Amino acid sequence: MKRIILVGKPNCGKSLLFNQLTGLRQKVANFPGVTVELKTGRFDQFEVVDFPGTYSLHTLSKDEEIAITKLNQSVDDEQTALVVCVLDATRMERSLVFGLQVQLLAKQHNKSVVFVLNMIDEVHRFGLDIDTQALEQELGSPVFALSAKSLTGLAEFQKALPVIAAEPEQHQVKNDGVEKAQLLNRARELSQNLGINVDLVLKKQNSIDNFLLNNIFGGIAFLAIMFFLFQSIFTWATPLMDGVEYLIGELAVWVTGFTGEGMLTDFLSDAIFGGLGSFLVFVPQIMVLTLIIGLLEDSGYLARAALICHKPLSYFGLSGRSFIPYLSGHACAIPAIMAARTIESPRKRLITMMTIPLMSCSARLPVYALLIAVLIPENTYVWGLFNLQGVAFFGLYLFGILMALLVSLVMHHATPQKDDKSDMPFILELPTYRLPHWKPLLHRVMTSGKQFIRRAGPVIFFVSLGIWILGYFPQDQGLQGSWLGQIGHVIEPVFEPLGLDWRYGVAILMSFLAREVFVGALGTLFGIDGADENIGGLAANIQADGLSLGAGIGLLLFYVVALQCVATVAVLRAETGKSRIAWGLFVAYGLLAYIIAASAANLID
Repeated sequence: MKRIILVGKPNCGKSLLFNQLTGLRQKVANFPGVTVELKTGRFDQFEVVDFPGTYSLHTLSKDEEIAITKLNQSVDDEQTALVVCVLDATRMERSLVFGLQVQLLAKQHNKSVVFVLNMIDEVHRFGLDIDTQALEQELGSPVFALSAKSLTGLAEFQKALPVIAAEPEQHQVKNDGVEKAQLLNRARELSQNLGINVDLVLKKQNSIDNFLLNNIFGGIAFLAIMFFLFQSIFTWATPLMDGVEYLIGELAVWVTGFTGEGMLTDFLSDAIFGGLGSFLVFVPQIMVLTLIIGLLEDSGYLARAALICHKPLSYFGLSGRSFIPYLSGHACAIPAIMAARTIESPRKRLITMMTIPLMSCSARLPVYALLIAVLIPENTYVWGLFNLQGVAFFGLYLFGILMALLVSLVMHHATPQKDDKSDMPFILELPTYRLPHWKPLLHRVMTSGKQFIRRAGPVIFFVSLGIWILGYFPQDQGLQGSWLGQIGHVIEPVFEPLGLDWRYGVAILMSFLAREVFVGALGTLFGIDGADENIGGLAANIQADGLSLGAGIGLLLFYVVALQCVATVAVLRAETGKSRIAWGLFVAYGLLAYIIAASAANLID
């Protein structure tokens, strides 16, 4: 199958155009470094490859080096029929520098290039237009003006693209090209003569940035936005969670009504609806978190947040680029650790990767939500806008961030600083403020829920099955006399300083497979223990069991700090190339979490 490759600088709307062409809805974000892998899809009879956004063929980072190496290989490949270079119509000069480099590379390999002036709707919004015919004549390659977001001009481009790709030799570069030394001057000349005045675009952007990047008001706005993010997880998701819990309870009653009394009913009640069902209740919170972060990404605010955070993060041996992996770590530590590749300094990159596990990922959400529901009353303030449980939720996330910064500071001063020539000035392009494109955003939200269930569901099921078997047999012995009870009592002394009994110890050990297993394991344990009349209401079961405030707070803090995820350990091993770092972090964070949890349990109780 012949191939069309899609290239462009970050924030030019390339990934959204790829989505429109292929029907795939990949993640679209307004900051560099989010696309670190090649995306492929099908358009007409061609394979379309979306390359990571880069500013130049002359690489500065490891991430760009990988992307440009793949690009050179692809352009040299006989299967590549066409190169589509996406330009930002609102900032043509910056896009054209890379575009002219790509055109020169393509010409050396006898490949054709098509230029796409994306975001033309932004240009029209200012009452302006760009003469694409004149630009096409100057560049010597076809030029299309369109908007991947508003779909302006997209139909014409989709109709013409297969024709051009099928006969690329008829669209070879029709000029002599530009020497490498003249690329910058040529891009500036074309932008001045045929592009729009960039000051018009920046005027509105600067007026907003004057507030959001202000030394005082910008910091206040940043904290308010972060607080709103975590507050919304409880406030917005609670009705959905209540609905899911109600449906699970009704489904449990309906299903077990057909099976009568016996082992099958016990299994369905305890393992499936008690274990797996307790975990499903928290999926809406994952989706709400993804929605809010997606809004911040697509609007362009996250790049500003990285800029705001650069100076304070530099005190801890980090850079503003560490903010993006840190925030991504609140969804999942695995892609966040991989996203740290975009940090140019190996030292700062290593510190960032080693502290990302302290960010409260979405897998901790079920644990936090369960224990907060047990410990914190559902008090609301300011006409119901603020929820006390949401405040507690924000506090846990803030505690994880503070711990990450503290550990980063210790690592920064404890490790010898070498003459690291790869350290570069912090440079970050601020994208234009834009309204999110709702279709891919909503698809991303739905996908986050599906992926969470797909990734954790099988693990929860098999863990629940194993716990149920160990806790059910020998029959008529009760949970205390079961195989699981015997194992639990052996390890119980380890968890006594935390104020927890053996059931919580078993759930903690099981959660090393995945943190969210803790909820499913407890759901199964409490179900076996005779609380199955309140199926789906695990928080009520724990409250009735009498979990103390100190033990509950300590358990929450334990899960903030502990590295309870075997997949994260594996990714750390792969990214650092050293097993001792990955397993050393597992042991160190585990001991630190144990000490903090034991201290909290004893001080509060």
